[in-house]
Formats: sequence, C-alpha cells, structure tokens
Amino acid sequence: METTKIEKRYCGVPLEVRAAEGSEESRTITGYAAVFDSDSVDMGFTERLASGCFDGVIERSDVVALYNHSEEPGVLARSVNGDGTLRLTVDDKGLRCEFDAPHTRLGDDMLESVRRGDIRGMSFAFTVSKDTWEHTDDDRYVRTIDQVEQLYDVSLVVTPAYDATSVEVNKLEGLKAVNPPAAPDEAYYENLKKNIY
Repeated sequence: METTKIEKRYCGVPLEVRAAEGSEESRTITGYAAVFDSDSVDMGFTERLASGCFDGVIERSDVVALYNHSEEPGVLARSVNGDGTLRLTVDDKGLRCEFDAPHTRLGDDMLESVRRGDIRGMSFAFTVSKDTWEHTDDDRYVRTIDQVEQLYDVSLVVTPAYDATSVEVNKLEGLKAVNPPAAPDEAYYENLKKNIY
C-alpha cells in the first residue's frame, strides 16, 4: 500500500501585521501560504500551483497555524472545516491566512518577529490528489499541482521548506534522477492532531 506523503512548500510573499482600528495595537498577522501560477525554485524540478487547486480543501481540513511546522512551541491558531481562530481564504492570488496572535509567549514572539521583519514568509503542509508533469523544450521538469487533497498546517517560517516527498520523487525518477529529502508522513500529522486536542 502506497502511503501519501505530506509535502511542504515555502511562499516568499511578505507577512504583515494588519493596522489596528482605534488606539489598540493590532495583533492580526496576515500573509499568503501559497501563491498560484508562480514557479518554485529549482528542486530538481519546478513546481507551480494551479488556481483552483484549493477548491473545497478548507471546508474539509483541520488546519493549524504553527511556527516552522512544529507543534512543539504551541499552536497560534486553528481552522476546523473553515471555522475557528485561523481565517483561511482563497482569492485570485492564492491561499490567504489571517489570525490574531494569541496572548501567549509564542504569540507575542511571533508578532514581534513579524513586525521586525525577522520572520518574513509562510509555508504550508499538504497532500496532493492530482498533479501533472511536463518535460519542457528547455529540458526542465515542471510539476503542476492541480488539486490539494488535504491541508495540514500553515506556518510562519524562518527557512524555506522545499522538501519533495518520496512519492513525487518516485514519479520524477521515471523522467529524471532526483533525490530530495522526504517530508514528514501522515503519522506525524496524526500525532500532531492528537496532541492538540
């Protein structure tokens, strides 16, 4: 039985702290975890997200906002089937995330790091139900993610995460030999869910 591997991708669109209304300081962090129709860096292949790849995903996913894809320091926000403290929307640009940083040590640290520009990007963890591969005339391999099966987390990240899974590496090896490191599997995220409840 083939196990679906969870993949992570980094989005370089800057994060921001939204301006507050009135005199109270804002704690709302916004950003894009994924952007449509934009080529990734070279991972042995190039990847892009098709617009529409997140159709229906938010409504069927339990998604947490984390720091560097780790539940260890805590959870910043959560969306269960589209409801919760993590506000996820899909627009013409991509997967937009917004949450109010909790009044916790982690929340305070992330808020300050985003304000200072120390943390500038986001990443997301996901599985794919449909993708297509193309070998271009200029000898590049391009993977288009047509449909995301499940979304597991959106993370504020220091270092870009471009880990291709062994499932995708196996598909690509039929075209070209590539051996990037494997991403965490579903058991990791099942354990994450158990520890959060």
